[in-house]
Amino acid sequence: MRRVPTLFRVKLGELVAVSRDVARVSARTAKIERLAELLTRLGPDEIPIAVSYLAGELGQGRIGVGWATLAPFRDLEPAREPTLTLLDTDAAFGAIAAQSGKGRSRERERLLGELFTRATTEERDFLVRLVIGELRQGALEGVLQEAIARAARVPPTLVRRALLFAGDLRAVARAALLEGEPGLRRFSVELFRPLSPMLAQPADGLTEALLRIESAALEYKLDGARIQVHRAGEDVRAFSRSGHDVTAFVPELAAFTRSLPAKEILLDGEALVLRPDGRPEPFQTTMRRFGKRRDIEALVRELPLSSFFFDCLYVDGQPLVDAPNAERHRALVERVPESARVPRIVVTDPAEADRFLERALAAGHEGLLAKNPSSPYEAGRRAAQWLKIKVPHTLDLVVLAVEWGSGRRTGYLSNIHLGARDPESGGFAMLGKTFKGMTDAMLAWQTEQFQKLALRTEGHVVHLRPEMVVEVAFDGVQESPHYASGLALRFARVLRYRPDKTPDQADTLDTVRGIHRAANARDDSGSSLR
Repeated sequence: MRRVPTLFRVKLGELVAVSRDVARVSARTAKIERLAELLTRLGPDEIPIAVSYLAGELGQGRIGVGWATLAPFRDLEPAREPTLTLLDTDAAFGAIAAQSGKGRSRERERLLGELFTRATTEERDFLVRLVIGELRQGALEGVLQEAIARAARVPPTLVRRALLFAGDLRAVARAALLEGEPGLRRFSVELFRPLSPMLAQPADGLTEALLRIESAALEYKLDGARIQVHRAGEDVRAFSRSGHDVTAFVPELAAFTRSLPAKEILLDGEALVLRPDGRPEPFQTTMRRFGKRRDIEALVRELPLSSFFFDCLYVDGQPLVDAPNAERHRALVERVPESARVPRIVVTDPAEADRFLERALAAGHEGLLAKNPSSPYEAGRRAAQWLKIKVPHTLDLVVLAVEWGSGRRTGYLSNIHLGARDPESGGFAMLGKTFKGMTDAMLAWQTEQFQKLALRTEGHVVHLRPEMVVEVAFDGVQESPHYASGLALRFARVLRYRPDKTPDQADTLDTVRGIHRAANARDDSGSSLR
């Protein structure tokens, strides 16, 4: 497929409207269709800009601008009509990012003023969130990949495969939209160009994981820094999960890789600092190895890194990404000693799986990964081929409101609104909703009890006196613009109600913020496009 160049330039306002629509609709197919319609109208030089913005990122990365700098420009008189094009906007950010030396702050402010004066109110709000990194619009990378495939009229598998090799969705989108299948098929394994990592989806527990993956390969889930190591002869480079070159920070990993019986090899694994007893240090301790370029030798002595690999993706001229996981693991076993491999077993017996999980937890690790032995290596979270099983976080929260259910739950008060205690305000901060984990008996009980606590009803929502404490499990905490707290629980599910506890014994917002900060420290601060 070869595209005909567009006859007009796409305006920023058009992309902002698409972003708004994608955020508002919940249906995945509707998101894909709306995105694809925009992508088909982009010119060659607009493609990388639009893909970056739709993924919630600036193509220039960090440009040295924060909330304090942006605040004065939000009160400027906005433009009445959208006139900014994508190229105008990208050029302005390029000029801002290029500022350096004395007077750079003043020049950045001048350029920002010019840009924001030309923006409408809706465009300005979009740009502020884009610069700050708080754009939440529902154009997740998986949805965007499928939209690119639809716009280019190519199979989504080809887009995902190209992204695995390229590590950059902008380059993949450009190839797909301008050249179609031939452009995508040119991408392949290339040493020293990091591959996009394969990721795991969460499972509710070990039982669910074993039901979803028959004869699963179980591996310890390590709380370390994801590392991809490439070697060609004596040249070794290491890359972070986000594709950043971190070779300078990990000299011992480079030395270890040179010792392996292969001339060329590409390994995927984790690096972490261990205590003298072999248990892992906290993640933040491991990340001290990646913070500064000075004093590397001192850090190596103080905090030596251990590497644990779980995948072999290329060896001596042979790409293995399309090979089954079991075959890739055999290649790993042949070339990497057991002491540097993530512990692994293949199980069909749930009791054996439970014992393996207990050993992982006893060794100080997070939990397990369940992998499909027949699965190829694919970028992102694909079709639940990898599942992560962790001991979940739990919190005691207060039920602030509840919604009347529908379908099977018609006639029951079902979806509960969760709040953490906020000592600063004396009230409660909402962290999301859940109806998961509720048995029929629990639904009947809470329908009766919550009506006794009702303050008022708005539509299908019953607001309650904040008196009932509930214990919930959840996978993590994420930022959310929907709640005043700015935070929301991921995959929250009810464990039990705690009538033995009073609301002033519920967990606080500070506790939730602490969990969020700890999770952010693990994030490797990378781009979702790389």
